[in-house]
Amino acid sequence: MVDSNKKKLTTNFGVPVADDQNSITTGSPHYTLLSDTHLIEKLAHFDRERIPERVVHAKGTGAHGYFEVTHDITQFTRADFLSQIGKKTDLFVRFSTVGGEKGSADSARDPRGFAVKFYTDEGNYDMVGNNTPVFFIRDAIKFPDFIHTQKRHPAKHTKDPDMMWDFLSLTPESIHQVTILFSDRGTPKSFRHMDGHSSHTYMFYNQAGEHCWFKWHFKADLGFQTLTDAEATELAGTDPDRATKDLYDSIEAGEYPSWTVYVQIMTADDAKNYKFDPFDITKVWYHADYPLIPVGKMVLNRNPENFFAEVEQVAFAPGNFVPGIGVSPDKMLLGRLFSYPDTQRHRLGANFHQIPINASKAGLTNNYQRDGVMNIDGNGGAGPNYYPNSFDGPEPDAQYAVPAIDVTGLVDRHPFVLSDVDFVQAGELYRRVMSDADRSNLISNICGNLGQAQRRIQLRQTALFYKADEDYGKRVAKTLGLDLTEVKNLAAMSQEERVKATMS
Repeated sequence: MVDSNKKKLTTNFGVPVADDQNSITTGSPHYTLLSDTHLIEKLAHFDRERIPERVVHAKGTGAHGYFEVTHDITQFTRADFLSQIGKKTDLFVRFSTVGGEKGSADSARDPRGFAVKFYTDEGNYDMVGNNTPVFFIRDAIKFPDFIHTQKRHPAKHTKDPDMMWDFLSLTPESIHQVTILFSDRGTPKSFRHMDGHSSHTYMFYNQAGEHCWFKWHFKADLGFQTLTDAEATELAGTDPDRATKDLYDSIEAGEYPSWTVYVQIMTADDAKNYKFDPFDITKVWYHADYPLIPVGKMVLNRNPENFFAEVEQVAFAPGNFVPGIGVSPDKMLLGRLFSYPDTQRHRLGANFHQIPINASKAGLTNNYQRDGVMNIDGNGGAGPNYYPNSFDGPEPDAQYAVPAIDVTGLVDRHPFVLSDVDFVQAGELYRRVMSDADRSNLISNICGNLGQAQRRIQLRQTALFYKADEDYGKRVAKTLGLDLTEVKNLAAMSQEERVKATMS
């Protein structure tokens, strides 16, 4: 029975919302549909919340460099910049923190953005990833809410542990990324000592039109080195721009940082039968199942001449593909395809692609989009501004079509069925990957922050840690002074029961 006194969630126009946790998608696989007006409204409003800095990834720096192919993967992709061993492609990389404002500290506990713009001969290709292989949520409809919890309280205007841990404990899929974030991996030593990952799954397709799925991995040749919480906190007070300065100074001194670049490859058939949804960004593909395949080397060798013109105005979009690379049915990715260019149009203007740092170096822009603020490329001259036309205007070419993907099922807001699979990889990371010192630092880092939240939220979140690994949950409970029996009881409940038991 519906409680008539309970507040109803509505759109900005007062229309009641039936489901705020699941985007409208096709049945299987889950391709998000543009007809989901609630999703579009949430993302579009979110993209326009702040002027002029980026809503997320506001604090960052960048550098120019190149990518060089070292291994042949042409059996998987027709992408020209990957077509020949020894081929070099110019690029620009932007590193960033995610949640902080432009003046925040480089050493803050936060995921790090790892975005690469390849200036290929077929146009610009953007790889927009992070320094972690997973993320907190798997559906873009939750993204505005998640970021709000990482920002400031609407009344107090301070960071608020209740907001953050309330959301995370109500979103069990976040447990894997939470475990990574609160380990020392959440505070990298510098941008040079940091790995990068696409996190998302993408499509490769070759000249024959055969497709497979893949993930990018950039391994720092200097090694992935981290700071302890104490070291990161000290730097935040004494040298908050340390990572920014470190990258600039190293390149200035000719000490060019580099990364060895790999992909993981999964066949289309394997994806249908893998042990979990391979398009779920909260999960990694096991390297034992899909080992890293070397592709090339990325080197950064030139600093920006002007920070604003290049670093601040560079605009990345996960949907900037070149022939040979395409999208996958990753619900988080599919929302980003809309949100990223939309926020750049808001932040930089409709013609942000004409800004030199964003413009194609291959001189390939040739379409019927005209006018708009700050149009500086001749605006198409006297040529036609419509298609089809009979005045020798540019035409589509079917040879660049992406392979067709078969979809089935009902168009609906398909909920992701919660299960214990969400806790498996977090538990494996805790038990099998982390050292004793890593685990001790993890517990200390979590409890220092979670301990500031309400007790009911502490109990709910600790129950999730317990579900991932009993020792994990026990140590958090002990450090926070929580009743272990109560934690165990909550862990044994379904998520719905656990939420109900900890609402007040």
